[in-house]
Amino acid sequence: MAFRVARMVLQTPKKSATSVFAQARKSLHSGRPLSALSYKSALLNAPPTRVTTLDNGVRVATEDTGAPTATVGVWIDAGSRYENEANNGVAHFLEHMAFKGTNKRTQQQLELEIENMGAHLNAYTSREQTVYYAKCLSKDVGQALEILSDILTNSKFEEAQIERERGVILREMQEVEQNLQEVVFDHLHATAYQGTPLGRTILGPTENIKKIGRADLTEYINTHYKGPRFVIAGSGGVPHDQLVKLANDHFGKMGFKYDKSEIPDLPAPCRYTGSEIKVREDSLPLAHVAMAVEGCGWKDPDNIPLMVANTIIGSWDRTMASGSNSGSFLAEAAGKLGLAHGFQAFHTCYKDTGLWGVYFVCDPLTIEDFVFNLQSEWMRLCSNVTESEVDRAKNLLRTNMLLQLDGTTPICEDIGRHLLCYDRRIPISELEARINAVDASTIRDVCTHYVYDRCPAVASVGPVEQLPDYNRLRSSMYWVRL
Repeated sequence: MAFRVARMVLQTPKKSATSVFAQARKSLHSGRPLSALSYKSALLNAPPTRVTTLDNGVRVATEDTGAPTATVGVWIDAGSRYENEANNGVAHFLEHMAFKGTNKRTQQQLELEIENMGAHLNAYTSREQTVYYAKCLSKDVGQALEILSDILTNSKFEEAQIERERGVILREMQEVEQNLQEVVFDHLHATAYQGTPLGRTILGPTENIKKIGRADLTEYINTHYKGPRFVIAGSGGVPHDQLVKLANDHFGKMGFKYDKSEIPDLPAPCRYTGSEIKVREDSLPLAHVAMAVEGCGWKDPDNIPLMVANTIIGSWDRTMASGSNSGSFLAEAAGKLGLAHGFQAFHTCYKDTGLWGVYFVCDPLTIEDFVFNLQSEWMRLCSNVTESEVDRAKNLLRTNMLLQLDGTTPICEDIGRHLLCYDRRIPISELEARINAVDASTIRDVCTHYVYDRCPAVASVGPVEQLPDYNRLRSSMYWVRL
């Protein structure tokens, strides 16, 4: 139903950019504020996302706003999920090695060239994607894309650099271990997706990092860095035809076929397991806990209702200006009763599954009370959530959605991620229509399906002796009422 509404909105005739500016001038002369321009008109007149597929399967997508700056990047459908136990950590290791010199540039030359352009070059690895991108002036897009193609297709992987970066990654792993939120979410994935690729960490185990070599890096590239798994995205001052030509020049020769020895095993659907992992450490001052149920994948139509339900739960900590009066029942309970130092609802999506839950930090003696209020709120979403709450959450979700697209880099990231996850860029107007289609009945139905009487996954670190036994947590996932 939501998809049909969205398509009807998209098929309405678009006004030209000139007509929008004319309306703005007319509003100024007539004394009407610019806000008088229709919100829907603003969404429908957003710059279009143009997509072109090269002969080797590489997709080029742009949103040209004519800005003086631009972000251009490469999104690759390959992350830690595509690894096995023996090479877990190689995707992240490869990301580190990409900036250590190519057959054309030394590391020093690469860094100086980026610095002289005044550009910013960055990369990151997730469980399903690896990303390399550059933010620069519009006139330097061609040079930036050439550098990205050089580091992706022409890196040297010298043994000395590999050994040096091995030490850097091991130190990074030590730093991550000090970030308890990262530790808790790694444990949550490890227990929720135990025995599957999603249960492994992105950085990999220490023993793997100590033995990964040049052969492992080149094997991962030959197996996964193929044209159809690449998306070249650009936003800002990036004319589409220009980026297509540049992409064809620099990535057009990338292979798209596999030798018999290279054909990878596609990752099977990752099985979710309701379970618990506790790391009791009484020397820590606060307990860090994450509770979640299995959500849905990116393309599932229940994704938007779960996002709205996630927004109803909300987030809160003691430093927020709004205090406990944020509209969230859980925030009100946590703030007025002093049950937690802070909490954050999360909705982590993958291709075929997801985790929907809450991460919270609290004193050891208030764990049980906070968990009681959290599970009561989950049950309330399944039974008697109100239309006013849903409307508030929808407004907040719209605002956050638009604020997160403020700038060329987040827009570019949105384009790249959408093409890998949805095979297209979903227009803001369509997302707006799908959010509008959600009501209290939808939230109750979706939460009943995903939350009610489901086995949660729980991960906790710190002084967690007072965390209720898993059987009690499971029995609180449903209400028996007359």
